[in-house]
Amino acid sequence: MAANDRQISGEHYQTDIQPWDFIVANNLGYLEGNIIKYVCRYKEKNGIVDLHKAQHYLDKLIEGMEHVSLEKEEGAST
Repeated sequence: MAANDRQISGEHYQTDIQPWDFIVANNLGYLEGNIIKYVCRYKEKNGIVDLHKAQHYLDKLIEGMEHVSLEKEEGAST
């Protein structure tokens, strides 16, 4: 039996496109994956709490991208 055919718990993941399939198909990383997961389930599970969780992961992703951008700028100026 395929993993998508057996739901361990929660109806909030019973969707046409499973979030984990979307994440894998688009080669998304941990932070992006959690953003997708929380945004996909917020209406069916924890509401605004899940949106805050998604925002928290997005804040971390932005911090990381800003850090990489800053390092590239510093490397280009030396």
